[in-house]
Amino acid sequence: MIKLFVILSFSALLLLEACGFTDETDRQALLEFKSQVSEGKRFVLSSWNHSFPLCNWKGVRCGHKHGRVTGLDVGGLQLGGVISPSIGNLSFLVSLNLSDNSFGGTIPLEVGNLFRLRHLFVRSNALRGEIPTSLSNCSRLLELYLDFNHLEEGVPWELGSLTKLVTLNFGGNNIKGTLPSSLGNLTSLRNLVFGVNNIEGAFPPAIYNLSSLEFLNIFENGFAGSLKHDFGTLLPNLQEIYMGKNYITGSIPTTLSNISNLRALRMEYNSLTGSIPPSFGKVRNLQHLGLDVNYFGSGYFGDLEFLDALINCTQLQEVDVGDNRLAGELPTSIVNLSANVIYLSLQKNLISGSIPRDIGNLIRLQTLWLAQNLLTGPLPNSLGKLSDLGAIVLYSNRMSGEIPPSIGNLTMLEILYLYNNSFEGMVPFRLGNCRHLLDLRIGYNKLNGAIPKEIMQIPTLVRLSMGGQLPQTLGKCLSMEAIYLQGNSFNGAIPDVSGLMGVQRVDLSNNNLSGSIPRYFANFSLLEYLNLSINNFEGRVPSEGNFLNATKVSISGNKNLCGGIREFQLKPCLVQAPPLDIKHSSHVKKVAIGVSLGIALLLLLSVSLFSLCWFNKRKKNQQTNNTTPSTLDIFHETISYGDLRNATNGFASSNMVGSGSFGTVFKALLPAENKVVAVKVLNLKRHGAMRSFMAECKSLKDIKHRNLVKLLTACSSIDFQGNEFRALIYEFMPNGSLDMWLHPEEMEEIRRPSRTLTLIERLNIAVDVASVLDYLHVHCHEPIAHCDVKPSNILLDDDLTAHVSDFGLARLLLKFDQESFFNQLSSAGVRGTIGYAAPEYGMGGQPSIHGDVYSFGVLLLEMFTGKRPTNELFGGNFTLNNYTKLALPEKVLDIVDKSILHSGLRVGFLVAECLTLIFEVGLRCCEESPVNRLAASEAAKELISIRERFFKTNRR
Repeated sequence: MIKLFVILSFSALLLLEACGFTDETDRQALLEFKSQVSEGKRFVLSSWNHSFPLCNWKGVRCGHKHGRVTGLDVGGLQLGGVISPSIGNLSFLVSLNLSDNSFGGTIPLEVGNLFRLRHLFVRSNALRGEIPTSLSNCSRLLELYLDFNHLEEGVPWELGSLTKLVTLNFGGNNIKGTLPSSLGNLTSLRNLVFGVNNIEGAFPPAIYNLSSLEFLNIFENGFAGSLKHDFGTLLPNLQEIYMGKNYITGSIPTTLSNISNLRALRMEYNSLTGSIPPSFGKVRNLQHLGLDVNYFGSGYFGDLEFLDALINCTQLQEVDVGDNRLAGELPTSIVNLSANVIYLSLQKNLISGSIPRDIGNLIRLQTLWLAQNLLTGPLPNSLGKLSDLGAIVLYSNRMSGEIPPSIGNLTMLEILYLYNNSFEGMVPFRLGNCRHLLDLRIGYNKLNGAIPKEIMQIPTLVRLSMGGQLPQTLGKCLSMEAIYLQGNSFNGAIPDVSGLMGVQRVDLSNNNLSGSIPRYFANFSLLEYLNLSINNFEGRVPSEGNFLNATKVSISGNKNLCGGIREFQLKPCLVQAPPLDIKHSSHVKKVAIGVSLGIALLLLLSVSLFSLCWFNKRKKNQQTNNTTPSTLDIFHETISYGDLRNATNGFASSNMVGSGSFGTVFKALLPAENKVVAVKVLNLKRHGAMRSFMAECKSLKDIKHRNLVKLLTACSSIDFQGNEFRALIYEFMPNGSLDMWLHPEEMEEIRRPSRTLTLIERLNIAVDVASVLDYLHVHCHEPIAHCDVKPSNILLDDDLTAHVSDFGLARLLLKFDQESFFNQLSSAGVRGTIGYAAPEYGMGGQPSIHGDVYSFGVLLLEMFTGKRPTNELFGGNFTLNNYTKLALPEKVLDIVDKSILHSGLRVGFLVAECLTLIFEVGLRCCEESPVNRLAASEAAKELISIRERFFKTNRR
């Protein structure tokens, strides 16, 4: 028998030679391959010539018996060009590695001729086109790696015939379509990778047939739908699962805990709901659990039981369940998690309680991320034991107490975010021991004292945000790229930071800084943004370099500045007189004294006469309106009554664009500037109108935001009949108010929009409004409550960008005077507008940012249901809120404004999910109790996240 096999093999070789298939065939095939390599890289294959034996060529391996090429490995040689079809003539080839090069073009069909091929590696190139169906001829293939190219089209059905495949890797391409059911035939498969492609559809049923599978990666595709409840039973050998960044819905199959060898489960950025199963505690080998950015949790209590169970996972290294709806008290059991845990993230949830004092037990922890929760209490001293800790991110909680000096023990710390809490006391100087610190943000707390000089001597520090006094050593942080010190109480001059030439962003706004603006800021070549607004700077503004760009530099709210470019709208600087000649000084002094006395007498007489006239006029005005302000000193320039009368054609009704509680709005053309503006004329006979006028002026004079209506100037004058006249002049919004877009049926035909708002346009508007409220509530020099958020106060520009208007009821919260506030307005006062006003306002509650959030929630529900909160459908205890809540989630499409569904939108479960999420944000803003409502910043972030998901869906 053996003799027969030898004879047949020898005969086969003779036959091949007779047909011309010899080692010379291989030599010519490789030389042809070399000729298609880009010329600049051919020198790498210099040994490929007739002077060297074929089997000694670089990367070539030959068989011992027949001397034919069985292996070609040119991986990592940075070769360019294209893959020659001659590669298909290497008929004895068993292994081909072309990975980590720059081959372009397509995969030649001739690769399918390599019927002996077992290992094909063509990863990390620039190949385009489709996966050739001819690969199905390579029936002995065990490994097929085509990942990280630019392959397109779909996965060929024919590949299902490669039944010996152990590894199939098409990750990191542009593959579209769905996965063929024929892949279910690959029952030997242990590694399946389709991550980072554009594959769509439900989770492929074929995968459930691959019971030998150990590694599954479908990360970042368009897979949707829910997973089978018996997932873990069908795929019991899985060790690593990567399903993140898809559209998978439903709950986590509890059978996943049956996969005893599971090491990694990553399902982040999906739409999973329900609870996180405590049964994961049975997966003893679990190392990585990533379930962030989903919708796990009830939003109430009892969502954190799984953390207790994870104590049993002794190999655990990473837990990331951030950006969900998990609620309840942070269990003390987290300190008993595996000592191997290096990453712990529970951020952006509704977790309360405090950080356990024994958190230092997690001795290998490198990242602790608990930001944007409801945590209270102090920072535990035991944090100082975590010598490997590189990032502590705890911003936007309710934590208090002093920052423990033990943090100075964290010599590997790079990021420390404690801002937006209630920490108090002094900043510990021992933070200076953190010599690797890159980014320190501890502003918006109750800290006091000076910034320790030790912190300013940290050589690596590139970002800084905190309170206290500006130290002179700030200029020694030569690596600094950004300085965020806004919203504190810094005073004095800016220290010399002229050496920080690498700085890109500087925000010193909302402080008490004084002195002149340093000229060297003009020469910072990398500067992208400089905000010095709302301080006490004085003197001339530089007029060169960065100060020639008004979009890069902000200096508003510094009343003693002068000069600068015209866009800054500052008064001109006075020219200083030259010094007087000494020999004339005595004579000049005498003249100056005489002139000064004369001027003083004239001024005294003028002031007396003016005061008498003013007193008489004030007395007269008080008889008609006891709230008239004495002066309007907010604006650098005002406009006259006559100018406005001409600009509005005598305040003609044809120019009227709206009316409100305290006045009427007209469209006007200012001929001097050739600019169309909106003029709000106050009805001074209306009680509270004058206070509304002043409230709006004071609210808008120092605040700037792209989504705030811009108050250009004001008119405080007398009309042609001798009556007092007050008007506010705004930039004109050509697309009117949001109200007219939401309820066009109530508008006159001439003012009715020509179409309806799409879902994404409404979502953009909602994000704009939420961003403004966040700015007013948190980022202004003093918190401002708008007190009247509703559709008619949301104006739209050419691009349908929203601008919040009508600050007549706005309150600076730190200067709140309850008695004067409730006296100034009647039914239209703090109660705002019926249907939008927070319930606590009806019970005498003070104006607050929580009231604004409630109004925004109602606005959000109205925008997407198309129903006003005062709709006749609602009455008694049945409100727009109840109407929305009862429909979620199953009947969400029944309550949505039908014009959204008829605007060319591809309606499906993804749209329904998007709408459900939007309504849930609105309902969380409308909670009965103010403390349970979302912050405006949280609402904005959630809406932005929804928008990003919708955009990704809509592109497909």
